[in-house]
Amino acid sequence: MKFSEMVYERPNMGDISSQMKERIAAFSSAETADEQLEQIAAINNLRNHFMSMAELASIRNSIDTRDEFYKAEKEYFDTVSPEMEAIETEFREALLASPFRAELEKHLGAQLFKLAEVQKRSFGNAIVADMQETNRLVTEYNALVASAKIPFEGKELTLSQMGRYLNAPDRHVRRAANEARYAFFAKHEEDFDRLYDEMVKLRTRMARQLGYDNYVQMGYDRMNRTDYGPAETRRFRDQIKQHIVPLAESLRDRQRQRLGLDKLQYYDLALHFPTGNPEPKGDPSWIVENGRRMYRELSPETDAFFKFMVDNELLDLQSRDGKRVGGYCTIIPSAKAPFIFANFNGTAHDVTVLTHEAGHAFQAFESRNLPCPEYYFPTSEAAEIHSMSMEFFTWNWMNLFFEEDTEKFKFYHLSTSVLTIPYFAVVDEFQHFVYENPTATPQERKAYWRELERTYFPSRTYEESEYLERGGYWHQQLHIFNYPFYYIDYGLAQVCALQFWTKIQSNKEQAWKDYLRLCQLGGSRSFVELVQAANLRSPFDENCIESMIGDIANWLDSVDDKAL
Repeated sequence: MKFSEMVYERPNMGDISSQMKERIAAFSSAETADEQLEQIAAINNLRNHFMSMAELASIRNSIDTRDEFYKAEKEYFDTVSPEMEAIETEFREALLASPFRAELEKHLGAQLFKLAEVQKRSFGNAIVADMQETNRLVTEYNALVASAKIPFEGKELTLSQMGRYLNAPDRHVRRAANEARYAFFAKHEEDFDRLYDEMVKLRTRMARQLGYDNYVQMGYDRMNRTDYGPAETRRFRDQIKQHIVPLAESLRDRQRQRLGLDKLQYYDLALHFPTGNPEPKGDPSWIVENGRRMYRELSPETDAFFKFMVDNELLDLQSRDGKRVGGYCTIIPSAKAPFIFANFNGTAHDVTVLTHEAGHAFQAFESRNLPCPEYYFPTSEAAEIHSMSMEFFTWNWMNLFFEEDTEKFKFYHLSTSVLTIPYFAVVDEFQHFVYENPTATPQERKAYWRELERTYFPSRTYEESEYLERGGYWHQQLHIFNYPFYYIDYGLAQVCALQFWTKIQSNKEQAWKDYLRLCQLGGSRSFVELVQAANLRSPFDENCIESMIGDIANWLDSVDDKAL
């Protein structure tokens, strides 16, 4: 079914609630594992219907945040989703109490029960009202960012449309573009600080109501992290400081030399070559057509997947007024259809977004027939392995998009893959500080952010921006507002994806087999288990980064980047 033909109907929460409770009661009174499996299937059908309607409303609201109908429907789900979670918690409690757990695990896998345990622990009826208020604040934040109309060169542009000017070869243009962008954030600085402060207080109150010391462990539980915690991520960040930051700093110095500058200012960071960053040589429809060829030639599985996506209108890629910023992939369970949302802006990001989000969508396509909604996607850090690795598996087809700039793109892509890892650590360490110190003021939060930047980006300077110098950069990072603790996931996944990059250099066929197996497992295993199943080394292993960073540095050193 094409996306435009998918019928949206607001689910009646009363009906769903009564049907779910009836099925849960039948599950609890069942006398055999087979009877319980029948009830689980019926419960999951109800959950899938609710989820499908919620996703349709959310996607259509993202596509046009000004559409009053879907704005209202999104607000409806902001209100009733916590109620649905309360009912699902009842189901999880019944599941964990099943006398047939061993038999159920044989059919459904142990991961479902691990997830049920952390989900049960991190939810309670006492926090429903606070969850609803948090959802409202998140929606307000997203609408504020989407409302940006930045006057630039005689036009009014969205934040996404500003992207191509932020890395313009003309330094005057990119400086003016960056100043215009951050003028919007500085204008609304108090609004961003207020929204986040209210979110932090609400999340802290929810955590304490459920018996947590603070929101940190609750945040980990709500991210469904079943086999690692804050201690492991701290060790991972320490590896980044020791092995990634020095390489990233050397790459920044090479960038400075290529650009012929005495010092990189904040508005220079996005431009990597004096001739301009690599850009795709065609418009969005041309990119999609080349994407068809790329995925057709990559493998039979990706060919079937991308045809399905294009033929069923499951990609919305062009930036438009009123469209939410950013990009994401989700799934509409009733149609067994992934959906890709993005904002193309004429930069190399258009191609990496297509390959990145297609990695998510391909995994969902491969695992869409797994037996429960929990398995459609794995936990987020595992899910990002699919997306980031797909960026590398498609390297052989980058000439379709970048033509004579293909080698420039590859250097840009691999070097920026390294350069972004310290930023992932900054966002993560910042959030640990925030939720371990929930009474910190907005000014203290921004000051701490700036200190982290000095640790992870020693050469970065904001001497020409008061707003950034006082620590406002993070206001634009929607994950901090919308998805607490969802960011180190990108760092963990990037380290795994870079391992795939090294595998591709030596044995591409085996690398693809490992990747395909990873995608087909979906969310049926925990993060560390999935990494092992893909024949990768866990990022939490003490020497993981050290063992791989040399191959990457050697490849980057082998490139005459000044000639690109």
